Amino acid sequence: MNRKYFISLSLAAALTIGGLPTFATTASANSSVQDLKKQQGDVSSKKEEVNGKINEKNSQIDQNINKQKDIQAQITEISTKLKDTETKITEKTKEINETTAKINKLKADIEELKKKIAERNELLKERARAIQEKGGSANYLDVLLGAESFGDFINRVTAVNTIVNADKKIMDEQKRDQAELEKKQAEVEKELADLEASKANLQSLKKDLDSQKAKKAELFKQLEAQQATLKVEKADLEKESDELAKMEQQLEGEIQAEQARLAELARQREIERKRQAEAEAAKRAAATSSNSGGGSTSPAPSAPVSSGAWTAPAHGTITTNFGWDVLNGERRFHYGTDIAARGSVPISAAADGYVIKSHYSSSYGNVVYITHSINGQTFTTVYAHMSSSLVSTGQAVNKGDQIGYMGNTGFSFGQHLHFELYRGSWSASHANAVDPRQYINF
Repeated sequence: MNRKYFISLSLAAALTIGGLPTFATTASANSSVQDLKKQQGDVSSKKEEVNGKINEKNSQIDQNINKQKDIQAQITEISTKLKDTETKITEKTKEINETTAKINKLKADIEELKKKIAERNELLKERARAIQEKGGSANYLDVLLGAESFGDFINRVTAVNTIVNADKKIMDEQKRDQAELEKKQAEVEKELADLEASKANLQSLKKDLDSQKAKKAELFKQLEAQQATLKVEKADLEKESDELAKMEQQLEGEIQAEQARLAELARQREIERKRQAEAEAAKRAAATSSNSGGGSTSPAPSAPVSSGAWTAPAHGTITTNFGWDVLNGERRFHYGTDIAARGSVPISAAADGYVIKSHYSSSYGNVVYITHSINGQTFTTVYAHMSSSLVSTGQAVNKGDQIGYMGNTGFSFGQHLHFELYRGSWSASHANAVDPRQYINF
């Protein structure tokens, strides 16, 4: 609640109600009620504005919840990818460990192969030294020429070939083993490099996913904080709306209290008003009798007061009802009920209420407007073409109280009462006019 707004309204209400210890003028009394109603309208408008903001907050809260759901779904998806990536990293680590084990075994094989190569190298070196010391290939010739027989020669040739072939075999094995060693080293090193690269890519992916998850978690945290703020703001608005509703009720009570106070003040003056009215009636009756040739005419009786909230405003004949009719040859819509009678015909208030206007109009003639509050609904009644009015603006009246006399003033063709009934306020467009027969038995 805007505290300044609340204080200003309360102060205005206090000045309006508490500032009228006496009934100074009827105009000021009527103004006090209208001021309270204006304040009540302002509070109602403010409450509608606050309720609109509450609806806006509800929409923002729903949008925030949807965003949270979306972020939570993204976090879940990222968590799934993280789990899958961690599994792959574990698998790659296992493969790397297995490959490392292969490398370690290969290293042992390589060491063994190196040892064999070293032994062969020593054997070849020993063979080379022997050949050098004995004269190389000439030594083999001495062996062959030293044969004692052909069979011995064949044996010596076979022995020399065996030695030469053995040396050649050792050299071939040396070359093959060295090539195999180089091939195994290259394959293992490539396999290990590929595994390490794959693991590095997976670790990089995991790092990126961890970063994404952290950002989403931070965004989710911000949305939660925003949601909490929106709920607090909504609660404040709801509290403000409740306070405005209470102010509406309070002002309604103040309006009723002010109306009751005005009614009580009006009743205190009613005796005097009735005395004046009776004197005026007698005076007019005498004047009517004189104008009619000196004969005596008795005043027409007032319409009997009916039970319930409403009563007929005058005694007489219904000449025109509410609705379409023809006047001077032209079709028109008649917004009231016409009651005609001869003589001095009193007119009564159709229900309890307050006189909001009593004046002379070129169309309505002497006319009185009365506002009524019945079962929470506001009504307005209009009494037109009267010969005179006995009430003034701001005066409280009871159902059946005399407010004037039937006449022929304003735009009128013969003595009658033109009576209108509005659900709500009177307007020149007659937008709220209703058929009086809906509420009154004439």
